[in-house]
Amino acid sequence: MPRPRPPHLHREETRHGGVVWYVRKGHGPRIRIKAEYGSDEFWSEYRAALEGTPKASKAAKTNTLAWALDRYRNSSAWAALANATRRQRETIFKAVVKTAGTVPLKDITAETIRAGRERRAATPHGANNFLKSMRGFFAWALDEKLIAVDPTKGVKLLAGANDADGFHAWTQEEVDRFEARWPVGTRERLAFDLLLYTGLRRGDAVRVGRQHERDGVIAIRTEKHAKCRPGELVSIPILPPLAASIAATKTGDLTYLVTEAGQPWVKESFGNWFGDACRKAGCPGSAHGLRKAGATRAAERGASERQLMAIFGWSTGKMAQHYTRAADCKRLAHDAAQFLLPAQATNEKLPHLGSGAGSSATHRAKSGA
Repeated sequence: MPRPRPPHLHREETRHGGVVWYVRKGHGPRIRIKAEYGSDEFWSEYRAALEGTPKASKAAKTNTLAWALDRYRNSSAWAALANATRRQRETIFKAVVKTAGTVPLKDITAETIRAGRERRAATPHGANNFLKSMRGFFAWALDEKLIAVDPTKGVKLLAGANDADGFHAWTQEEVDRFEARWPVGTRERLAFDLLLYTGLRRGDAVRVGRQHERDGVIAIRTEKHAKCRPGELVSIPILPPLAASIAATKTGDLTYLVTEAGQPWVKESFGNWFGDACRKAGCPGSAHGLRKAGATRAAERGASERQLMAIFGWSTGKMAQHYTRAADCKRLAHDAAQFLLPAQATNEKLPHLGSGAGSSATHRAKSGA
């Protein structure tokens, strides 16, 4: 039997014999998909159509903050952002327009931005997301010559609970606890195995499927970076634990991971669902924490910076160096700890320094004292 078509995806033949694909939910508007059927671009457009796009706001007075934000959201800079980034920033901009949309753009200063950050200080990550969103907007406004000075320049991010070392990296005990709670064959275990054994971010984990699999290797171009950089093409072998998990679990036609209704996940919803699965297993971890655990495990087992960059899709060595340095420090500390033991405990014939020996004794010897 042919596989059922993905939800809300419709095929239509034109009078000239061509094929047109579009997305339509119920009696809603038809959204045309222009990319070639089956390509990564096609499925990216399909997911974007399912998620919807922000509605244009009503016309705002020229040169106000609301007016400039409307122009920004119709710009190529906005279009180049990842879908998830646009959704997050759209929510922030709606709140900004509600409170300060009528303020002239030229009247917004660093103090204005700092005050907005401080109003959100109770949730440091929310405050930082606000500041990052405004940085992106004002960088565009400066480039468009709508402003003479970027008011976000010099305004610093807040230090939040995760800012020191990032998200909590799973420990081996937590990994064992999750695996015991969610056996192979459950959707929760497939999500866990996919995250751990591929190192994919959640936004890529919810996109990957059998169309990305060939000869036992997953090849996928990662999501666009929030700073408008294109994603990296990563090729990851399907390791035996993941292969067993995929084979034992009901997957979707387009994606390995699906909702209970059999539809692809939106990454934010997936993150919430996976967080619930973690709590039920008594684990404090998250999807991103598994990515960190995988990077830590690989580095501690000897993976080089270039190998980590290839697995995790990092375009620079900065993140890879973080993990390799930590692994090197751990190995060095383990090897050097023996020097803290008494000489007899190490079974080594270490020379005993007599009274007054050391640097001062060496100095006396050299000076003839």
